[in-house]
Amino acid sequence: MINLWSPSAGMSVGMVILTSYLLGIVHGITPDEHTWPITFSYAVGSYSAKKGLIVGLIFSLSFTVQRALMSEVSYFALSKVFDLPYFNYIIYVIVGTAMALGGMYVFKFKNAFHIHFGKIDRSHHAAALKGEYPDVQAPTPKMAIIHGFIAGFGFGAFALIIYTVLAPSMPNMYLGWVPGFFFGIGTTTVQAFAGLSFGALTKHLKLSPQMASKLSSLTAGRTLLWGGITFVAAGIFGLLFPSIADFQILTPLHIHNLHSLGIEFVLVIMVVLVIGVGSLVWEVRKATKIERKPEETKISS
Repeated sequence: MINLWSPSAGMSVGMVILTSYLLGIVHGITPDEHTWPITFSYAVGSYSAKKGLIVGLIFSLSFTVQRALMSEVSYFALSKVFDLPYFNYIIYVIVGTAMALGGMYVFKFKNAFHIHFGKIDRSHHAAALKGEYPDVQAPTPKMAIIHGFIAGFGFGAFALIIYTVLAPSMPNMYLGWVPGFFFGIGTTTVQAFAGLSFGALTKHLKLSPQMASKLSSLTAGRTLLWGGITFVAAGIFGLLFPSIADFQILTPLHIHNLHSLGIEFVLVIMVVLVIGVGSLVWEVRKATKIERKPEETKISS
């Protein structure tokens, strides 16, 4: 019997591999702050199902490499530092900074604040009201590689199982990396298809290809920039007020990431649903109105 909730030590190599892979699949499916926000950001900005699939693969494979390395380190019982109570909040700050820089890249740095606050930049705010979108560029796969590697340092329930139970169960140091690798491959299996879905989502918008492509990059940049700021704020808050940030709401679901909902779940909701999906819906509605105006003008004339 495979127990994904609480695997035991001493399993055979084959059972460890299977358990690690299945845990990775569950990790990829359940709301996780180290995967879904970044996969959404890069995939939706790709404006293509194929490119979204590739971006999901790139990010998750980079994540896999990191998890394999940490699994090997854990075999030698050197991962205690990653179990420090404040370590995850430091990772939030680092991941958030990387995300924000990625968003600034999309908005070409000097135009990063085109997300439109009239008091900051009145001329661009006025242009936005006329439907003149900022000149943006799509996020690059290289950025996804960096984010995937950084995100892998996040320490949660899944990492705890891999590093403290499965990796030490390996018979020798040459196989210490195996649990982390197959855990990453399981996550990759899901996140690649998630990337495909996010990429296809923007491709099928009822807008002109040019407008849909620009909105894809705009949504990606906004999710990275403001999502990154949200991550940094959460990390700083956790470092300053750990007793509050460590809150947990228990549920009857015995599935990691869903049994206890805390700041991790809040981050996923804020970045993916509120900032990401909310931004996409808002911009699509605005762009739809803009593209309808020329048709209404023709009809009236």
